[in-house]
Amino acid sequence: MFTGFVRTVILYLVLIVGIRLMGKRQVGELEPSELVLSLVIADLAAVPMQDFGIPLLAGVIPILTLLSLTMILSVLTMKHVGFRALLCGRPSVIIRRGKLDQGEMRRNRLTVDELMEELRCQGYPDPSVVWYAILETNGQLSVLPKAQEQPPTLAQLGQNPTESGLPLVLISDGHVLEHNLTARGVDRNWLDKEVRRQGCSDPSAVFLMTLDETGGVYLSPKQEE
Repeated sequence: MFTGFVRTVILYLVLIVGIRLMGKRQVGELEPSELVLSLVIADLAAVPMQDFGIPLLAGVIPILTLLSLTMILSVLTMKHVGFRALLCGRPSVIIRRGKLDQGEMRRNRLTVDELMEELRCQGYPDPSVVWYAILETNGQLSVLPKAQEQPPTLAQLGQNPTESGLPLVLISDGHVLEHNLTARGVDRNWLDKEVRRQGCSDPSAVFLMTLDETGGVYLSPKQEE
């Protein structure tokens, strides 16, 4: 039992390190080659976890080999456009200048129902308002509406708003993040006063507190369980 536990933990940690090495983009958006890699690695890790007669290295070495190969392919796709197109494919323009390209739909085996579903997910239930729709290599549909359907920007309305910048979390579930206090140029005295001004007794009573670059504060107190 203990041996199985140790083997499982080791393989799990190897997979976590491997996924981290693949980068954040791959975790959220898998290219075809990355999807295949994930499926193969999952299968390689499952066998040594269940069969104690198989040496642990028999599972670890193939996983590390595949991860190394993936890193090499990632570098090649970054440096060579042609290789990237060969490995990952090219985006397909499904709607071009307001007109549906049925040939591209057939080549990508995209049905009308799937297209309508993707458009609805993007907030465009009516395809007549779409100027461009591009099927990306990761399977997501990027939609560019017609000019008259796009919401006006503040610049178009003649407004010049001030950039608030990126809010930093100062308190997370009652814990003060000292490095973010330093990054925003404030100290604990300021924090304690602001927390009391917002109606909380002390930082431990705060669930979330953020501060942006213009001094804007957001505070959410803890709720009673």
